[in-house]
Amino acid sequence: MIARLSGRPVGRTPDGLVLDVNGVGYLVAATPTVLRRAGAGSEVTVETYLHVREDALQLYGFGDAEERELFVHLLTVSGVGPKVALAVVSGSPAAELRKAIALGDHARFQAIPGIGKKTAERIVLELKEKLGSVAEPGLSAVGDAPGHIVARDALVELGYSVLDAERALAEVDPDLPAEERVRLALRGAAA
Repeated sequence: MIARLSGRPVGRTPDGLVLDVNGVGYLVAATPTVLRRAGAGSEVTVETYLHVREDALQLYGFGDAEERELFVHLLTVSGVGPKVALAVVSGSPAAELRKAIALGDHARFQAIPGIGKKTAERIVLELKEKLGSVAEPGLSAVGDAPGHIVARDALVELGYSVLDAERALAEVDPDLPAEERVRLALRGAAA
């Protein structure tokens, strides 16, 4: 398996980034983290996953080992292929996605294009046991988790995207009740 590549980005195609490693150009479907780093033009190191199919070998690239590990776990979920798993990992930092899985927050995954309600629920259900113990220590950063989800869902109902709602709530004291968090997040958006 090809686990890591270090090379110079020499181009982009609709399918990904072309990375020149000692004269060999590897086509890597990569996360935004990798694409940002590759934009500088200097040598980059990419954690990779080689997906083997009957008719193709495809390389997927990640900014760090944590992104790759989450990608591999997502591939174990029924109905999730490498393109959907890459979209999930590209949507948010791996730590936030692990936290969403541990909290049972399937709405976070439904916000990703290509993922419906059933797939989002399956991701949470099938990965909660595998990743739950890893994600538990980070839960305190969310404060009162059920209240956070209620506040986030309220902002989504008011027209925010899931990511915009998360950003707005990050600016608000997590120890406040959900209703107060929503009010302050709305006030902060108006300012």
